[in-house]
Amino acid sequence: MSVARLPALAWVLALLCGCATPPGPGPATASAVRAQPEGSSGYTPKPGWATRRFAVAAANPLAAQAGYQVLKDGGSAVDAAVAVQMVLALVEPQSNGIGGGAFLVHFDGKEVRAFDGRETAPAAAGEQLFLDARGKPMPFADAAVGGRAVGVPGAVRMLELAHRRYGRLPWARLAQPAIALAEQGFPVSPRMRALLVREEHLQKDPVARAYFYDSAGQPWPVGHLLKNPELASMLRLIGAGGSRALLEGEVAQAIVDKVRGHPTNPGVLALPDLARYEARERPALCHDYAAARKELRLCGMPPPSSGAITIGQILGQLANTNAARLPVPQGQPGAQWLHLYAESARLAQADRAQYVADPDFVAPPAGSWMSLLDPAYLAARARLIGERAMETAPAGTPASARASHAPMDEQPEYGTSHISIIDAAGNALAMTTTIEDAWGSRVMVNRGRGLAGGFLLNNELTDFSFAPADDAGTPVANRVQPGKRPRSSMAPTLVFDKADGRLLMTTGSSGGAAIIHYTAKTLYATLNWGMDVQQAIALPNFGVLGNTLVVEEKRFPSATLRALEALGHRVREEPMTSGSQAVQTTPQGLYGGADPRREGIVAGD
Repeated sequence: MSVARLPALAWVLALLCGCATPPGPGPATASAVRAQPEGSSGYTPKPGWATRRFAVAAANPLAAQAGYQVLKDGGSAVDAAVAVQMVLALVEPQSNGIGGGAFLVHFDGKEVRAFDGRETAPAAAGEQLFLDARGKPMPFADAAVGGRAVGVPGAVRMLELAHRRYGRLPWARLAQPAIALAEQGFPVSPRMRALLVREEHLQKDPVARAYFYDSAGQPWPVGHLLKNPELASMLRLIGAGGSRALLEGEVAQAIVDKVRGHPTNPGVLALPDLARYEARERPALCHDYAAARKELRLCGMPPPSSGAITIGQILGQLANTNAARLPVPQGQPGAQWLHLYAESARLAQADRAQYVADPDFVAPPAGSWMSLLDPAYLAARARLIGERAMETAPAGTPASARASHAPMDEQPEYGTSHISIIDAAGNALAMTTTIEDAWGSRVMVNRGRGLAGGFLLNNELTDFSFAPADDAGTPVANRVQPGKRPRSSMAPTLVFDKADGRLLMTTGSSGGAAIIHYTAKTLYATLNWGMDVQQAIALPNFGVLGNTLVVEEKRFPSATLRALEALGHRVREEPMTSGSQAVQTTPQGLYGGADPRREGIVAGD
């Protein structure tokens, strides 16, 4: 057994029995609750994990161990991802599951392919979906809780598509770890308990209340053995019948009944919406990046994900400044570097708001998404970065493109979990999976056969712009339309040496709109500052939300924050609960990192 697996397994046992419980969450401010997708559950330092042949990094120890066993049994990276996703649906239901969607970027040793399992809007969903009786955008919770915001789940069908191309083990075999855990039970983790304590809406759903809470309405304690026989039964159906068992037949009917029959906020999802859902294989979005140490090639998801484009713009613009020459005091960025990062991020986010949406509905600027990553364009954009914070960061016009849409206003994005895997044959993937807000729509699907549990549905349609147009009537690119996929910040990323094509890293994160910043931080610190992935993930978090530079509370010196304010930045401290995972290649084999802010580990041999 590998040296990587021993500490991983010990950490699993300590965490799940509750004897290594991270510090409890402190009081949360209103702004922190709104800006961050999931609450804080403490910070537990992680060691980093060295392996020789294969590795799987996932946000929960039980999920990572399921992926480990699949890889050990000769499965591929995609096989392991299927097993990990099914277990995450059980043990991390607040973040993802079979009721949500996912993006996967895969490398088979020769080429990179991108798989799109993003949810779609029902055929009956119109542009006015999130407007109130006065024609104004609804408050987020009014839109998210209930059936209104539920999109067609795409994760299972996308994994099925990837498995047909790259799977080695039988599909039904891959559901077995989750089925066994669901039937035998798993210990409620400290993080699940902490998030249930904070949750305001989940108990409104009678199925969820009976599953997650005791008879007195209190969340189950840490270590309580939680069983989900209803999910086990559904996973057996999916194992035998594939995604059709989820999107057609009795499970599909239960989904539709729950969405349309919600007592206060019904949705319009219908059986044909589920049956005709298609996962998409898309060309990966790859671009060159000149890091401090070598020429690289970064590959990620194209739209409807905005992650790869926005990260590419941030890094490319920073490369046209003196950011790489700035010191890194005490191993973390100082005020001047953070200023350059924030300004670059604001410029990239302005382009994101202006241009990025489902490519089946919206044409890219100048006929190509790569226009937003053109080196000359990024150099010109970087020249807008001055010594002080801009009052407003404008969208650009790549290749003199003419904007035909209004920019989307800033609004919350939530949720997600990330998986990074490299198998023994050198196949690699980065996959980010989500049900959007923590606990999704707070709608739990159960077929009513007397079995406890089920699965939560997403509220993914809230990633569309609530306002379909600006005050002048110009439509927003990312507005609600039937069959459309909402824009996402998910950013599964693979990194290659440009000179010889060698895979260097797979990474990504959870964290709503801040996924872009968490992933960019890991990339920049490893590729420019020479950190390993565990060191990079553990760095203090930072990012731009709207016009505010948000920094992880109590992780930056007060002098740094004062210096940023003196440069004209609005600075706010709050918990920034990322969920980054990464695996990098090394001369000795592989090295993986997991986020100390969540429960993840790396398992491998």
